[in-house]
Amino acid sequence: MDLKVVVDTLWVLITAMLVFFMNLGFACVEAGFQQGKNCVNILSKNFVVFAVSTLAFWFIGWGLMFGDGNPWVGLQGLFMLHGADNSPATGDAYQGVYGSIAWTGVPLLAKFFFQLVFAGTAATIVSGSVGGRIKYFSFILFSFLLVGLVYPVVGHWIWGGGWLAKLGFWDFAGSTVVHSVGGWAALAGVIVLGPRFGKFGPNGQINVIPGHNLSLALIGTFVLWLGWFGFNPGSTMAADPRLIAHICVTTNMAAAAGVISSTFMSWALLKKPDLGMTLNGCLAGLVAVTAPCAFVSVGSSAIIGLIAGIIVVLAVIFFDKVHIDDPVGATAVHLANGVFGTICVGLFAQDWVSPNTTGNGLFFGGGTKLLFAQLTGVGAVAVFTFFGSLLIWILLKATVGIRVTLQEELEGLDIGEHGNQAYPEFVTKKLSVSYAGIGTESSANFAEGKVAKEALR
Repeated sequence: MDLKVVVDTLWVLITAMLVFFMNLGFACVEAGFQQGKNCVNILSKNFVVFAVSTLAFWFIGWGLMFGDGNPWVGLQGLFMLHGADNSPATGDAYQGVYGSIAWTGVPLLAKFFFQLVFAGTAATIVSGSVGGRIKYFSFILFSFLLVGLVYPVVGHWIWGGGWLAKLGFWDFAGSTVVHSVGGWAALAGVIVLGPRFGKFGPNGQINVIPGHNLSLALIGTFVLWLGWFGFNPGSTMAADPRLIAHICVTTNMAAAAGVISSTFMSWALLKKPDLGMTLNGCLAGLVAVTAPCAFVSVGSSAIIGLIAGIIVVLAVIFFDKVHIDDPVGATAVHLANGVFGTICVGLFAQDWVSPNTTGNGLFFGGGTKLLFAQLTGVGAVAVFTFFGSLLIWILLKATVGIRVTLQEELEGLDIGEHGNQAYPEFVTKKLSVSYAGIGTESSANFAEGKVAKEALR
């Protein structure tokens, strides 16, 4: 076998393993940002979601995304992973059913595994936003449908040779394909679910429900920062030394800039440098640079990260004000900055970075053609993903139900959904909830008129 194929395959598989490792990062971030009484539930969802995603993507998602078909969806290679492609690694001289990904010369299963870990990331994004009140089984069903049906259709449009790719839309590593898809799906779920009990008072006041372990959230953010060095550079799907090095630096630069801008933005608006905002600022910079990382200069990546850190702080505040309850800020991180990062391709791209790809963006004399393609893609993906996910959430609500009972929510999903606790040394008291009058009293007064503060811990 050709040495280049061997090196490229090792590169693809190692970076895919780094992206897989990001599941630990998401689990830690989401668990740390939510209440201790829901810790087991969050950890369990983040663990099972990759297994669910694996089966969904293997069964149907891969074929819909990369199978030969029409500009809208793949029609061949469905329901199982099969077929050859025309890459040198297969040893075959004929065209298989996955022609849209034949541009990379690694074996078919290496391509599948790399794309699988990306699909799993999109589903994981949803987990944190709907935390604290969703039924475990309903989340599993939604994850299967998202990865099996919604995600791969968008992926086909952009990475599978579909209509957006033909239009000239570019998303190198997934600001739209992965992050905004997960963000739109999460937003739809949060709207259908409604906020956690006690998050918003009867007069519209916003009650802070702090996460139980910022140490865990910080560890998770560092894991994600590391994993992004597989996420973005690995999307070359070939060991191209110059481009890999460039992408590593642009990725890191945006993350660092996001950390700084979010810290100072939260300091200015909230009067204190909020650690949660700082952590989300890092992730915002990473999300925003994911689409343009291979098309922009290092200086541009710093600017993108600085703006992303500001956007995430403003987005968290905005979603709270409109009573969108996202316990981890995933919509602010992945949705707002997934959209922003995708648009940045149309603004900051420079042809010298990856010749014969995007061409120059608006800020470098390229005109509005690329920006128009990016905006078209953002809008199309928003409509399809949001309303497709909304339909799934509504159907699940009408059939199996999606929200736990108020009693379960107050006691914690660890007990109600799993029958165990992350911190068993702490005694959890069962609450006897009187439903009469709930909603007419202050959100801080329920369960016979009084609530121990532990109920919202």
